[in-house]
Amino acid sequence: MSSDSYREAGVDTHEAAKFIRDIKADVRSTQRAGADTEIGGFGGIFDLAKAGFKDPILVAATDGVGTKLKIALETGQHGTVGIDLVAMCVNDIVVQGAEPLFFLDYLATGKLITSIAKDIISGVTIGCQEAGCALIGGETAEMPGFYAAGDYDLAGFAVGAAERNSVLNGSTIKPHDLLIGLASSGLHSNGFSLVRKVIRKSGIGLDSPCPFAKGTLGENLLHPTKIYVQSCLALHREGIAKGFAHITGGGLIENIPRILPTGLSVSLNAKQWPAPPIYQWLSDEGGIPPLDMAETFNCGIGMILVVAPENLEKANKLLLQHNQESFIVGRVIDSQKGQESVSIDGINALCLG
Repeated sequence: MSSDSYREAGVDTHEAAKFIRDIKADVRSTQRAGADTEIGGFGGIFDLAKAGFKDPILVAATDGVGTKLKIALETGQHGTVGIDLVAMCVNDIVVQGAEPLFFLDYLATGKLITSIAKDIISGVTIGCQEAGCALIGGETAEMPGFYAAGDYDLAGFAVGAAERNSVLNGSTIKPHDLLIGLASSGLHSNGFSLVRKVIRKSGIGLDSPCPFAKGTLGENLLHPTKIYVQSCLALHREGIAKGFAHITGGGLIENIPRILPTGLSVSLNAKQWPAPPIYQWLSDEGGIPPLDMAETFNCGIGMILVVAPENLEKANKLLLQHNQESFIVGRVIDSQKGQESVSIDGINALCLG
C-alpha cells in the first residue's frame, strides 16, 4: 500500500514523523544521568551505572489518566493531562523508595492533531522534569475507525530503581506510628466517571464559573496531579519514612492497607486536615455520603507517610523544605476482630469544604 493510499485510509505517516521531529527539543529537556533522551530509534536506552546505582532493584509502574481526558476534550485544554500521566506512574514508584529513572508515553488517537499532541507532550515533559526522570521514548498511534476523530487516550510507563537494601515495603510499620498526610492538588486523576455524572446532574457547564473556586469549572477539574517524588525521596534518604501510600482509585479506604503488615489497622481523624471545597460540592450535588467519598477520592490527601513518633519533627522540617503542605492525620493501631483496616473519626468533615 502506498503512503498516499494509507493517508486516504486516515493515517498520515508524514505528519507523525514531523510531530516526532517537532517535540525533540521538549524531550531533550528531560535529560538526566543515564539517558541521552534522543528519540526516534526503536527503543529507549538507559544506563543504570551512569545513574550511580551499585546493586539496584528495578520498580516499574503503568497507568493512564482515565476519563479525566473527557474534561480535556470537552474544554479543549490539553496542557495538563501529560503531567497527570507522569504523576500517576512516578507516584506509584516512589512509594517503594525507588527513584524514577525514565518514562515512556503512549498516545492513541483517531486522527493526529499536531497542536493537541504537542500540548500533551509538553505536559509529559513538565511532569518528567518535576519527577527527575527522562522521557526516553513513546508511541503515537493513529487509529481511525477505532477512535473518533479528535478523541485520544493516554498511557504511561515508568521505571525506577532503588538499592537492594533500601526498598520500602512497610514491614517496619508498628502500632503507635504516625500517619502524615501530604496535601493533594485536587482530585488528581481518579473518580472522574463519578465526577462527570455529578456535573451532568448539576447542569453546570465546564466553561461556567466554578461554584467552589476561581476560574471555570473545567479549569479547576483539570488541575494536574501533584508529583510527590522529590519530597518522598528526601524523607526516604534520611531514613525517616517507614512507608508511603499513594491515594489513588479506592481513596483513603483501599490504598492505606496496601502497606500495612498483617494485624495492623489505622485510625484517621478527618478533622485534622481541611478538605478542599470541591469535595463538599461533589458530595452535596451528587448526594454522595462521606464513606463513599473516602472510598473514591483522595479527599485532600494525595500521599500518606508513616513515621515513628520520634521522627515527626524531622519529617515536618523536610516537608517544609520541599514546600509540601502536610497534616498529622492518624496513627497505626493493632487490629481488633472485625475491625476495618481504616477507620475515620469525624468522617463527615471529608465533605465540609
